Amino acid sequence: MSDAPTRILVADDHTLLREAMVELLQSEPDIEVVAQVGDARAAVRAAAELRPDVALIDVQMPYNEDPGATVRRLLERRPGLRIIVLSMDDHPALVRGLLALGVRGYLHKSASRQSLLAAIRERPGSGRAVVTVSMPPLAAAEGAGRRAAVISERETEVLTLVAEALSNRQIGARLGITEGTVKRHLRKIFDKLDAVSRLDAVNKAAALQLIRPHSKHSLPMAG
Repeated sequence: MSDAPTRILVADDHTLLREAMVELLQSEPDIEVVAQVGDARAAVRAAAELRPDVALIDVQMPYNEDPGATVRRLLERRPGLRIIVLSMDDHPALVRGLLALGVRGYLHKSASRQSLLAAIRERPGSGRAVVTVSMPPLAAAEGAGRRAAVISERETEVLTLVAEALSNRQIGARLGITEGTVKRHLRKIFDKLDAVSRLDAVNKAAALQLIRPHSKHSLPMAG
């Protein structure tokens, strides 16, 4: 069973983009696309009938006026489904709301192939909430610039180590502070940058030149 491919449902009303995504995914030996649909109602039906492991869904598509309701229906029809949102809409309130409902990833459509595949391949049942958010620099900087100046020197140090993929425990050991203190710094950083995840905070901080961009931004979201 461990060698079985990850079964994917793709839901996007932009036909060319959807077909290109399906072609990309089908080229991966460990991934099988079981359905591609163009609206939210069809996505819910396909999830119930075909029982995929992962659903890649767009936010702006027909019959998806309430994305949160669609997420709830998908999870009701297919408990355990890992939902990854691919969207041009990166409003923080929308991202937070969908993550709170159980979405396992939220990627901007400008995300790289590597980011998408990493999100799909994230091991389920790892005991942690994994979020991979990738947003373009202009969107990342918008709304955060006014608050950037209030990020402290210590918070900058913490975020720099987050960008190096260190866990909270490792960051604490490196800086000589407790893991709880690291978490408090991260909460303040998220608030100041209007970030929804560790990776989101790194992307926004790099876009604002608060930290130097790191070559590995597909970070596991450690607790």
